[in-house]
Amino acid sequence: MRVLLASAEIFPLAKTGGLADVCAALPRALHSLGADVRLLLPGYESALDGLRAPRTAADLGSVLGIPAVRLIEGELPDSGMPIWLVDCPALYRRPGTPYQDAHGADWPDNALRFGVFCHAAARIALGECGLDWQPQVLHCHDWHTGLAPYLVARNSGKRPCTVFTIHNAAFQGCFPLDTGGRLGLPSEVLGVEGMEFYGTLSFLKGAIRYADRLTTVSRSYARELLTPEFGFGLEGLIAARAADFIGILNGIDTELWNPATDGFIAQRYSANDLQGKAACKAELQGASGITEDAGAPLVAFASRLTTQKMADVALERLPGMLAQHPRMQFVLLGSGEHALEAGFAQLARQFPGRLGIHIGYSEVEEHRLHAGADILLHGSRFEPCGLAQMYAMRYGTLPVVRRVGGLADTVTDRENGFVFDEASAQAMESALERSLDSYEAQPESWRGLQQHAMRGDFAWDRPALEYLEVYAASGCGSAR
Repeated sequence: MRVLLASAEIFPLAKTGGLADVCAALPRALHSLGADVRLLLPGYESALDGLRAPRTAADLGSVLGIPAVRLIEGELPDSGMPIWLVDCPALYRRPGTPYQDAHGADWPDNALRFGVFCHAAARIALGECGLDWQPQVLHCHDWHTGLAPYLVARNSGKRPCTVFTIHNAAFQGCFPLDTGGRLGLPSEVLGVEGMEFYGTLSFLKGAIRYADRLTTVSRSYARELLTPEFGFGLEGLIAARAADFIGILNGIDTELWNPATDGFIAQRYSANDLQGKAACKAELQGASGITEDAGAPLVAFASRLTTQKMADVALERLPGMLAQHPRMQFVLLGSGEHALEAGFAQLARQFPGRLGIHIGYSEVEEHRLHAGADILLHGSRFEPCGLAQMYAMRYGTLPVVRRVGGLADTVTDRENGFVFDEASAQAMESALERSLDSYEAQPESWRGLQQHAMRGDFAWDRPALEYLEVYAASGCGSAR
């Protein structure tokens, strides 16, 4: 089966979060099951710099009035998976992130940037680029690819099927409605029965409306998306597509995230021999500027600093927790809302030697954090899937999570972590207290929890099979 997977992020060429990891690992798992998978990514400067064996594959000419758009073909540097970059220097070769400038402001032309990307994906899918390969399925990820299902569906001839994965319904790609014409969309799809969403044009709504099949990243989140609390105004439309909608839990790359083979950490270890984790803890403490203390409970936070991730609650409750537990230490890796970044930096000054605050992101540092910490604080007001809790468990670091989305599907209280229900400061603090008590008072029980967590099956094999079943059920293997 020939699959084109389109995403705004694919590790290691472009990453701001878990989307990049998913869109790197899933294609490899599909390939191992016999699928012929090609990837598509905007031609960011970092992607062009990291691409292996690049060459020009096709000249797309003008796309939405932007001239000289090309497809650059190459391979991912780590896995060798084939990938095309949509090369358009005016739109993608910029400083900052794929979505924002160096000051954290959204690029004002994001609608056009990702509109061009969607048109390129549709042209490849419809065999209009002069390539010697055409997919049977176009698998689109997140709102940035949301126009592509419509652009394929409006074709009256033979076409591939489209599958769209909702990664987070809170981010919908909404733009002024009058940008629709600039994006090549006819007026008939800009009404409430099409892509109009409360007076705006929603890329995400367009994908949900026009994709042949819909998936999301965990079974619990699939149920939650049908409710007003988590559906963000799209719950009715998703419910109307229920027959074409399924939740498939994300996996992780268990070769990359493996403490027994990880070259980034101080000492390798496994569920059968945890000795090396002590060296990893000492390294993390030293690198974070906190006191080296093998017996101190070391709590980690590795996520975006946003209210979604309950970072505001962690900031509020940490002073009291640190006062109550004089040996407790805390290390943070992430970035986000500037007020939260400043608040954690100030807290580190109040508790010297006990807090290590790393604003930003580093792949190496994340590996070292999961290897060296004892507890991962990962409470979320909503969490479609979450990967950090799976990375942590893989390294024997027990997560404290809220029972939502993929967190509910991967963490079981007192089996491989600690779970709370309410999105409140009291509930999160109570669960963290239970984890600290278990660590400090029940070392043998703690070791058993670690080993159980490390032996969990979070590989992509089973989810990849489920995706192949979705493709087949859509008629992706036959002419449409």
